[in-house]
Amino acid sequence: MAISSGNQGQIDLDGFDRKILSELASDGRMPVTELAQRIGLSKSPTQARLKRLEQSGVITGYKALFDPIRLGLDHVSFVEVRLSDTREKALAAFNAAVAKIPQIEQVHLMAANFDYLLKVRTHNMNDYRIVMAEQISTLPYVSSTSTYVAMQAVKETTLADVI
Repeated sequence: MAISSGNQGQIDLDGFDRKILSELASDGRMPVTELAQRIGLSKSPTQARLKRLEQSGVITGYKALFDPIRLGLDHVSFVEVRLSDTREKALAAFNAAVAKIPQIEQVHLMAANFDYLLKVRTHNMNDYRIVMAEQISTLPYVSSTSTYVAMQAVKETTLADVI
């Protein structure tokens, strides 16, 4: 596993590393002995590779995945945000503040006619309106927003599906 000269900080992964990531993406609680069997290595080299993937920051942690619909969190909105100032200080202030809003699942700085795209998940439209009015609209440097409500998630991919 070497640092690639392509993207800064990118790690070159071989077939075994990719198999490890794919298997753990399907079952992050899998015992190392089972992981080793599935990827075709013995336990010791598998443990060493796993440790290297963790220490290099490729594996950043292990989490449980939840079904948001079963939890009643089936209202998804995408919000375009335009800022009144896009200098570094303003971007940093917005980034720090937006990270504190738990209903916002994703935040992307865009190269578009708006500055940020937010994915917001709430229980219903009323909850969304409260989050928008009391939290998103009051974020630093927000000058305007546009909301798009998702009717259905047609495809949601995890990184494991891409590797």
